[in-house]
Amino acid sequence: MHYAIVDIETTGGSPKSSKITEIAIFKHNGKRVIDDYVTLVNPEMTIPQFIVQLTGINDQMVQDAPKFYEIAKDIIEFTQDCVFVAHNVAFDYNVIRAEFKSLGYDYRRPHLCTVRASRYVLPGHDSYSLGKLTRALGIELIGRHRAGGDAFATSELFTLLMETDAKNLQTFVQEEVNPKRLHPNLDLNDLDEIPNKTGIYKFFNETNELIYIGKSIHIRKRIDQHLRNNSSKKAIKMQKEITRIEFELTGSELISLLRESYLIKQHKPIYNRSLRRHLFPYGLYSYTDDTGYLRLFIAKVSSMNEPAITSFNTKREGVAFLERQVEAYDLCTKLCDLYKSQSSCFQYTIKNCLGACIGEEAVESYNARCQQLIDRLTLNGESFYIIDKGRQRSEKSLVLVENGGLTGMGYAPFHFKKQPPQQWKSYLDIMPDDRDARTILNLFLRKNEKHEIVQL
Repeated sequence: MHYAIVDIETTGGSPKSSKITEIAIFKHNGKRVIDDYVTLVNPEMTIPQFIVQLTGINDQMVQDAPKFYEIAKDIIEFTQDCVFVAHNVAFDYNVIRAEFKSLGYDYRRPHLCTVRASRYVLPGHDSYSLGKLTRALGIELIGRHRAGGDAFATSELFTLLMETDAKNLQTFVQEEVNPKRLHPNLDLNDLDEIPNKTGIYKFFNETNELIYIGKSIHIRKRIDQHLRNNSSKKAIKMQKEITRIEFELTGSELISLLRESYLIKQHKPIYNRSLRRHLFPYGLYSYTDDTGYLRLFIAKVSSMNEPAITSFNTKREGVAFLERQVEAYDLCTKLCDLYKSQSSCFQYTIKNCLGACIGEEAVESYNARCQQLIDRLTLNGESFYIIDKGRQRSEKSLVLVENGGLTGMGYAPFHFKKQPPQQWKSYLDIMPDDRDARTILNLFLRKNEKHEIVQL
């Protein structure tokens, strides 16, 4: 396998609006660089002054340089059958794809990001920026912010990554979507318009039937994964049926989760039906034993006839959560089904348990702490707003919980706090409350610490 180590300098801006001013490609055989291609490029526009100061590339330098369309064939041929490699590959790859798209050509290569790969293969560095990482590794970087210097340093870094862990490095190669596996009516060009932001997405078939609803904090990346997935017959079958994709940005992960759950119940897409059985399959439950102590345990939701206090994706996640709560609330591992014993728990022997396991601690005091945890996890009939990210910087998302259940959600202008909370309801869409909505709220509040709570 060969690799094309790429770096570009541009006129700045987003990948779609940037124009290339310099490109460097070092062809690598997995052990060393075997060929290179470096050239300035005439961007056919004025280079902004701050870019000139950063790169040193000015209008005079690129005046007689080839335009991109004049080197496009060279790039295609030079990178043929190669994995496209770059430090922060999304930028370089998408700029080059946009340049080719303006010429009517769909340029696609498997690609690998040396930032992501370095974090895994070479952990523990303070920074993974190219300049700081190469300096820490003793790799000489001559010509910072010039394509040739940055690409050569990246190729040296890539050699080190290959020497350190070539096998796991291959797991970072992102295969491109194969159009032959997809429905002929699905326009891949539309995918380029989908932002890699938080939201929900919908797949439709050729009869305009909604067949799948999903959510992600990176919807473009998640959709790409769907279209590349060949791990199951069901995934491949769905790929062949998708003819149109819609998306809705939410800004807030919580709103994505709630919207996905609501829409799946409303539309019952065929490819979501079987997945619903596996949503939050484990739960935390309680009962009072014969001696009057409250006991907690993790169990399969399908095996219980009562709603869970809170739910989990895996049993391991549930056990880990319960272990943290035992420590936080001074609970007994034996009474939380985390330690099997006919007598005291291990924590009691090291004086970290007050003795509920052998009846030494009063039932009332132990149960009070246990009930505090249960009340917190069940929202205890509280009413409050959850304030989080909006779809854009000028707004915030709002989710209203009343009496422990979901009431509504929506978006408010950034300055909305100047109004009393009683007026915030005007920004909301009313939402139905149900068991899944409460589970989602509980999970979010349990895991996410970046939101703001305003009690009512």
